[in-house]
Amino acid sequence: MKLSLAVIGTGYFSQFQCKAWQRLAEVERAAICSLDEEVAKSYAENYDFSASYTNVDIMLAEVKPDVVDVITPPATHLELIRKLAAAGCDIICQKPFCRNFEEAQEAVQLAEAAKVKLIIHENFRFQPWYQKIHDVLMSGTLGVIYQAQFNLRPGDGRGEDAYLGRQPYFRQMPKLLIHETAIHFIDVFRYLFGDISTVWASLRRLNPVIQGEDAGIVIMHNHQGVQLVFDGNRLSSHASKDSRRTMGEMLIEGEKGCLMLDGDGQIRLRFHESREWHNVDYEWYDNDFGGDCVFQTQRAALNGLLNLSPVVNSGREYINNILVEEAIYLSHEKKQQIIL
Repeated sequence: MKLSLAVIGTGYFSQFQCKAWQRLAEVERAAICSLDEEVAKSYAENYDFSASYTNVDIMLAEVKPDVVDVITPPATHLELIRKLAAAGCDIICQKPFCRNFEEAQEAVQLAEAAKVKLIIHENFRFQPWYQKIHDVLMSGTLGVIYQAQFNLRPGDGRGEDAYLGRQPYFRQMPKLLIHETAIHFIDVFRYLFGDISTVWASLRRLNPVIQGEDAGIVIMHNHQGVQLVFDGNRLSSHASKDSRRTMGEMLIEGEKGCLMLDGDGQIRLRFHESREWHNVDYEWYDNDFGGDCVFQTQRAALNGLLNLSPVVNSGREYINNILVEEAIYLSHEKKQQIIL
């Protein structure tokens, strides 16, 4: 069975998603829509879409796709989901998902009322190192987990030209570090360790040319008391051949040992009271962004749409990430711990 696919949006990240759709034989790439007619035509030619459009309503009326991949900014999500749900299309939506919890909740309700599937394109949990770390944690190798910390250090937020080369809209986002970036790691932490129960945060802006925060520390705990720390600074770098591969480094500490992820995707294990680190071998494909995580995300979404496996990161489930995000901003504002 093939699903008829339409894509809305041709910004920077859409190239990775369109390339991944080319590799999935279960979809028929029926149409792509962009506000820029020439860009839409170029995408249709480069990524083998049958038609290009500049108007969503016309595209939906003429193509009648089974599923639509929304790759547009958060401010557009609610209205697009309203249209797509009314048209009976299943939906894959880019993150950040909507502008706030209220919009996300309304979008989820619209999809549920229309009985269409809504899946959020949250791809970090599908990066191969987190898939492997998940396997290690599930094996019990580390025993009881004490704490985990991820240090975000992409080094792309410096100077007067920060973000202009790749994603210039970052500069105008009133909420950047948490809403745009840390939301990935909220999802990763929930994937690896379970739901979050408390949040404390202190955020700041280091580069005056942007509007939002670009550095900060967030301390969370899950329901079992595991401490989860996100330490983010978009101006600082980390040791890596590709600063965007992992975007930083992770350390997980447990009763039996520690697990470390470096900037090149290498995972190392050290047992308690040992001085020796052991490489954890695993296979992964270094393609496009994040170890081919875009393809793996779309593969999982497609399996969910075709009822081959449970849906991962449905809109209903994903709003738990947004609740944590909003608690982080509230904690920073109130200068206190927030209980979820």
